[in-house]
Amino acid sequence: MEKIVIEGERRLEGRTRINGAKNAALPIMAACILLHGTSRIKGVPNIIDIQTQSEILQKLGGKIKRLDDGALEITFLDGENNDSFTAPYELVSKMRASICVLGPLLSKRRRAKVSYPGGCVIGQRPVDLHIKGLEALGARIETEEGYINATADVLKGTNVSFAGKTVLGTCNVMSAAVLAEGTTTIDYAACEPEVQDLAHFLNKAGAKISGIGESKLTIEGVRELHGIKYEIIPDRIEAGTFMIASAITRGDVTLENIRADHLSAVIEKLKEIGTEVIVTGNEIRVRGTGSYRTTDITTLPYPGMPTDMQAQFMALLCTVEGKSIITEKIFPDRFMHAAELRRMGADIRIEGTSAIVTGTPHLSGTNVQVSDLRAGAGLVLAGLVAKGSTHVHRIYHLDRGYERLEERLSALGAAIKRTEE
Repeated sequence: MEKIVIEGERRLEGRTRINGAKNAALPIMAACILLHGTSRIKGVPNIIDIQTQSEILQKLGGKIKRLDDGALEITFLDGENNDSFTAPYELVSKMRASICVLGPLLSKRRRAKVSYPGGCVIGQRPVDLHIKGLEALGARIETEEGYINATADVLKGTNVSFAGKTVLGTCNVMSAAVLAEGTTTIDYAACEPEVQDLAHFLNKAGAKISGIGESKLTIEGVRELHGIKYEIIPDRIEAGTFMIASAITRGDVTLENIRADHLSAVIEKLKEIGTEVIVTGNEIRVRGTGSYRTTDITTLPYPGMPTDMQAQFMALLCTVEGKSIITEKIFPDRFMHAAELRRMGADIRIEGTSAIVTGTPHLSGTNVQVSDLRAGAGLVLAGLVAKGSTHVHRIYHLDRGYERLEERLSALGAAIKRTEE
């Protein structure tokens, strides 16, 4: 086991490049099942979740290769491995996004057996909307022994209406519908940039999807899709994490390879707190200031504040004098990191779906444990400004979503290192 050790109270300065979006790469990788031939996908981060998804695709007959420029080459050939349709528990249990192979497998091979997914423990995340959407297209689905078993003689276009926003559910139904007969409409589709990126990828491969970025998607079924070259969008959550790293240390950091239009909620809130944020093309410069103001934050579906930025903002608000309130509308139980921040001296009170954060003069380094990916990021950010040493344990969660996080923070001036327990 490894841990991260941080000596706090160091100001960050310099430049760093943001990787491609993990949450866009994973469903796009799964969608390669639908394509005949080889796809070359640039910007895919070299992290554990990507490695896990690669193993799943290999189990399903795909050929995966990491190229010298960091791109992933993924090959699926029509007529090969059509009898491979099982995504096993030992892999799917490691991350929730692996459920994204369900739609492509069903559409391409007419059969899918996918274990119920695992991933971060951040509250209930049922897959019933995925199942209802695929059943509307004509799938027969049974659940037994922890697996979703789906079959279909033929998938036919129809209207799918989600009772609530579901990012991965939208990805699954959209991926299944691109090869279905006729036209499918998805009402109340998720609008997140990662969903849009999947739609653009499929369109470039030969699909016919319209309404991208809107709450109603229209998919006209086509006969086949082909391998392509594609570049993943920048990771807005990684970008937001580094933005807060600069803000919390009162630093001066410029981020390269960003999409400011995907970060509107984060940018607006940082400015409201008192951080200087300057956008120039595909770069963002974040400069901390000497005086910050409290604020209230509510997580919402895109274009609102991402739930994946909640823990990072909580760490920042722990250092802002006065009272701030964070309300979690996506995963109401996603406050496990609050207890660890309290170990560092933070003043946080949980009331239902809200956290009341009262800023303290300083945080103190101690031993903390990571409960999920973004909670880990929040604890690392807190460690950057805490007095003394912070030891962050169970960092395998961090490695699921951040590539070489400690090395990149160190290059910006942080006193941070990875070491054995």
